[in-house]
Amino acid sequence: MKIAVGEGSCGIAAGAAKVYEALEAKISETDAFLTVTGCIGMCYLEPIVDIYEGEELLKRLVRVTPEDAEKIIAFVRGDGEAVKDIEIKDEDKAFLSQQTRIALRHCGIINPEKLEEYTDTDGYKALEKVLKTMSPEDVIEEIKTSGLAGRGGAGFPTWFKWNAARQSEDDEKYLICNADEGDPGAFMDRAVIESDPHNLIEGMLIGAYAIGAKEAIVYVRAEYPLAIERLKNAIRQAEEAGYLGDNILGSPFCCKMRIKAGAGAFVCGEETALIESLQGERGMPRLKPPFPAQAGYWYKPSNINNVETFANVSWIILNGGEAFSAMGTENSKGTKVFALTGKIRKGGLVEIPMGKTLRDVIFGIGGGIRDGKQFKAVQMGGPSGGCIPAELLDTVIDYKALGATGAIMGSGGVVVMDETTCMVSMAKFFLDFTAKESCGKCVHCRIGTKRMLEILDRIVKGEGKQGDIELLEELCLAIKDGALCGLGQTAPNPVLTTLRYFRNEYEAHINDKKCPAHSCADLVTYSIDQDKCRGCTLCSKKCPADAISGTVKSVHIIDANKCIGCGSCYNACRFGAVTRD
Repeated sequence: MKIAVGEGSCGIAAGAAKVYEALEAKISETDAFLTVTGCIGMCYLEPIVDIYEGEELLKRLVRVTPEDAEKIIAFVRGDGEAVKDIEIKDEDKAFLSQQTRIALRHCGIINPEKLEEYTDTDGYKALEKVLKTMSPEDVIEEIKTSGLAGRGGAGFPTWFKWNAARQSEDDEKYLICNADEGDPGAFMDRAVIESDPHNLIEGMLIGAYAIGAKEAIVYVRAEYPLAIERLKNAIRQAEEAGYLGDNILGSPFCCKMRIKAGAGAFVCGEETALIESLQGERGMPRLKPPFPAQAGYWYKPSNINNVETFANVSWIILNGGEAFSAMGTENSKGTKVFALTGKIRKGGLVEIPMGKTLRDVIFGIGGGIRDGKQFKAVQMGGPSGGCIPAELLDTVIDYKALGATGAIMGSGGVVVMDETTCMVSMAKFFLDFTAKESCGKCVHCRIGTKRMLEILDRIVKGEGKQGDIELLEELCLAIKDGALCGLGQTAPNPVLTTLRYFRNEYEAHINDKKCPAHSCADLVTYSIDQDKCRGCTLCSKKCPADAISGTVKSVHIIDANKCIGCGSCYNACRFGAVTRD
């Protein structure tokens, strides 16, 4: 019997390491053995412990604590009811059953630190097939048949980029993996590297063979220490086993791989800025053309794809491009991984075929909005994306349909918002991010985002004025037209989409000096209804500004001059006595 503890970053943050230690102290009392896995995707249920008999999953235990170790050991010894109270519920099992997992197929199943567990699931069989039976042109043609598009955000055909690099005449070429996952709310690439690093390596090796590269580089953000550690371990194992290095699997193909810890700048997610950073320069985009396929790393032909793109490659080679293209829509083939975050009941990683709707993901897999609130909007594509309102909840998930809403697929971050979210504040949040992360190379992005942020800041403080909306729109269009790189050109998207779908909220902030979501502290006034107040004192105890006065069983009063508008009193009151306007 095997006990597997989920030790992705989310699991460790929730206490999985302590659960492992508690089980390790008692495992000798049984015939079972203890191991770790990565993230299964159900982050909202962490820590997760799986119990296997051979290949069969006997029990999935959720929100496990170190104190539950006794129950788990008792179950292993034969007490079938010992873990009943921590066993996953049927409604949560649906989180995985509604998915189609290709890039995530091994995540949370195998031990990412053991090469043999990857090879036992046909790991490196695709590489072997490629080296023994396929030419580089055959590989590119298979990828073309699959319809695989880049999963980093732009959705550019993978085969086209590979073919362009292949046809570039130079003996020195590079293959680069963009693992600089900088979008707020996105953690897909991190989970893949932490949970299935050999799958990334295999996909990159196939790509390197296809374009003729002898060196592969993974550019991963330095804020992902566990991913870096496990990837380093996997590279070492692959080298020792003959999957990396000279004459791989006895073939003429040679390729080495190394890791570059990223500089911590959002703009380094743009491929030419990433290349500059790789070369030791400040991460700033280059003018294109020439494109990286002609002049990339050290101005040699280079190909750049993101983690999820490479994570699909070995499956496509083994199962055929047609099997991948059979999933999805006419414009968008295969599956896509999303990170569900925000005001959602079931947050985590989701992989679905293209063609599902936003409703399928948010309400079907994600379980809808938590705390009984109403769904308001979903932000897709991170700072480069946009906000999609409730009336477009049945939008199909593919590149064309999402683009028509003003949002983008992006790398896969999905931030769900409820009725308490102020859309003006949401736009300000993303503009604050992009203004700070602008590399400063072009005036439109460097200055334009700053001016937009200043306007949004005034609006949420109740200092907006007539003409601000029109000025925002003018700045948005100027930045889109004038910015040098894709990140600058898409920076206005959160503002444009919130203006498009939630213009009334902007107008309420400017004209009425009110926040319809009661979220902006400067625009919300709290008071106490004297007829409803019971004098329980709970509101005054929760107030961080000592703005509420009153004794037990007497009517309380809020001092407007002291009130900071945090809403603690409103949330604490059990009798509906605290009101807000």
